[in-house]
Amino acid sequence: MKEKGIQGENKMGVMPVPQLVISMSFPIMISMLVQSLYNIVDSIFVAKISEEALTATSIAYSAQMLQIAVAVGTGVGVNSLVSRRLGAKQFDKANEAATTGLLLTLFSSIVFIIWGIWGTRAFVQMFTDDQQVLDFAISYLRICQIFSTGIFLGTLTQRLLQATGRTVLSMLAQMAGAIVNIILDPIMIFGLGGFPEMGITGAAIATVLGQWTSAILGLILNYVQNREIRFVWKGFRFPKDTIIAIYKVGAPTIFMQAFGSIMVAVMNKILILYSLTAVAFFGVYFKLQNFLFMPMNGLGQGSLPIAAYNLGARQYDRMKETCKIAIMTGAGISLIGTAVFLVFPKQLLLLFSASKAMIAIGVPALRIISISFVFASVTMITGYLISGLGNGMVNMIGTALRQIVILLPAVLILGWMGGIEIIWYSFWISEGCAFLFAIYHLKKKLSY
Repeated sequence: MKEKGIQGENKMGVMPVPQLVISMSFPIMISMLVQSLYNIVDSIFVAKISEEALTATSIAYSAQMLQIAVAVGTGVGVNSLVSRRLGAKQFDKANEAATTGLLLTLFSSIVFIIWGIWGTRAFVQMFTDDQQVLDFAISYLRICQIFSTGIFLGTLTQRLLQATGRTVLSMLAQMAGAIVNIILDPIMIFGLGGFPEMGITGAAIATVLGQWTSAILGLILNYVQNREIRFVWKGFRFPKDTIIAIYKVGAPTIFMQAFGSIMVAVMNKILILYSLTAVAFFGVYFKLQNFLFMPMNGLGQGSLPIAAYNLGARQYDRMKETCKIAIMTGAGISLIGTAVFLVFPKQLLLLFSASKAMIAIGVPALRIISISFVFASVTMITGYLISGLGNGMVNMIGTALRQIVILLPAVLILGWMGGIEIIWYSFWISEGCAFLFAIYHLKKKLSY
């Protein structure tokens, strides 16, 4: 079935739901897997420099996650609003939402550029006084912050393509950036093909070049292919109602994503009390976990505009079917991930040149944490779905339970009781509570 323009019905309102969820989610899932893969590949190459370099990128990653939080949150808000307005046949208002989202995205990136120029050293010094780790982290993070506009533009343009059902194009834009990063990493880190050897600075440059590749391609694809949405500048003024509508969904998503940054930062502060190796391990774990969770995020992102569109079109049965299929699929993916973490934890760590000390910490930790993956998947996908239905608060609260409110106190308590060996059970407690919260609110939201 062809995607139709503004004169006809969008495929999100007519295509059979199982086929629709797969067609819209699968390209995003693949592109996000590739996106996550470049984070893993980046860490694999950085680990070959030294464990101190790997620890530095683990520290820097909490700041990078804040970039992602603001970019994704704004993008999700724009995605949800554009999809709902298209479903309601409010085409001019959909263009207004897209234009407003672009300007909000550019303004947001300026904050991180300022942080990169003047605040990088102070941030890194909060976590370590080891001079080598400090130097590595500052060099890496400063570049990623100063040139962060690429990740903001790339994220928004991908969400605009997703909002109209063009998830294959969104996939192409995201994959292009990830592939460029993966190719450039070894070249710039180790000085291949005539390039100078730049070490961890090269890893940062490869990262931002990949982000800008995705952004430029995303802008081109929106201009050439996304006919249902156009940026409108003539007579444009910031519409208060549109900004509020974007951040009604987007702000809770920003906070939700930021919780992950806070969690990583606090965990680094706690784990550094045990060793730098523990910090390096947690950075490795978090990127491995992201590789598993990225397909589920893609599933949630692909399902979000379907649920939003059918809510706007008052097709409630299609909306409910979308939620059911997305949650069951995500749970199945997480079970596969759990099996891999249980059976091959040592092999996963050895990809990152893990020392004996890291293997001793990491193997039992990976096995323990992996049991919570099914609960986490349901909570994440449910959050996306409810955000698409116009309420981002449930997503925000559920993520706060998972990553801060319950997790961090549990880590401190279990660490005090039994040390690093048992703190990983904190994930069981936090994910279980967040799961119950998410399921309760989804049933309440679907009571149409």
